[in-house]
Amino acid sequence: METLDMAGSREEPIAPPLEGEILTGRELEKVESRENTVRQKFWTKFRRVVGAIPFARDLLAAYYCALDPTTPLRVRATLLGALVYFILPIDMLPDFIVGLGFTDDAAILLAAIRAVTTSLRPDHYAKADAALEDPDAPPPA
Repeated sequence: METLDMAGSREEPIAPPLEGEILTGRELEKVESRENTVRQKFWTKFRRVVGAIPFARDLLAAYYCALDPTTPLRVRATLLGALVYFILPIDMLPDFIVGLGFTDDAAILLAAIRAVTTSLRPDHYAKADAALEDPDAPPPA
């Protein structure tokens, strides 16, 4: 049965670990929990702050890569952790501090992207570019 997330996008089940990836049931539960948080809360936060963040394109590419079932689970887990940090209201530097609020979010995201850069594909950036053209439109599937 097909399920839809809160933004109306098709919800993909968590892919099993790839050969060589060693994850316990507890680790898989954490990844699944983070994915659910991102699916439920990402677009609300993104639409609220898109004009205030210079790293919106990379953030969106990370979002699409993290939810891509063909992305290795290790990469998805890394990006989902960074995306959850962006979403959550508890922050090292509160987002409402003008000029500094998103500095920590950008640093976390940049570190995550550098760790998994080979997994961010042109199609993830193409989806990001399409979403940036009209941030209020439903996200592309």
